[in-house]
Amino acid sequence: MNKSFPFLLALVGFLSGVSAFGHCQVPCGIYADQHRFEQMLEDQATIEKAGKLIAELAGKNDPLSRNQLSRWVATKEAHATNVQRIVADYFLAQRIKSTAKNYEKQLVTAHGVMVAAMKCKQGVDAASAEGLKKAILALHKAYEGKK
Repeated sequence: MNKSFPFLLALVGFLSGVSAFGHCQVPCGIYADQHRFEQMLEDQATIEKAGKLIAELAGKNDPLSRNQLSRWVATKEAHATNVQRIVADYFLAQRIKSTAKNYEKQLVTAHGVMVAAMKCKQGVDAASAEGLKKAILALHKAYEGKK
């Protein structure tokens, strides 16, 4: 076996882990704020779709439906967690600065996104998914300093 194989395997594992969290916390200065908002909105759309499909599958009792139901629940959970990680690891840890003019508004709206994502984990109703979308858009507005 090639001696570099374990190194390559570790490198692939490390790189795939880094991309799962959106952006590293190394002070590289490479940021893609708009991309993060687009990611969160894509996650929200997936949560919304998952909620609809979970409701459709809930009354079915065949093995395939139960399998798909559990997969949609896991998908919904993963996308809600991804939104929370983007807010925590990217915006709160790196991008929202205490020196910003609207720092308090940014913190309040970031917290709103975290809570809305948590509510999406707790239920499957369309109102929770819509609330998450509104919270993400409110954070985007506050982050960019728009009224």
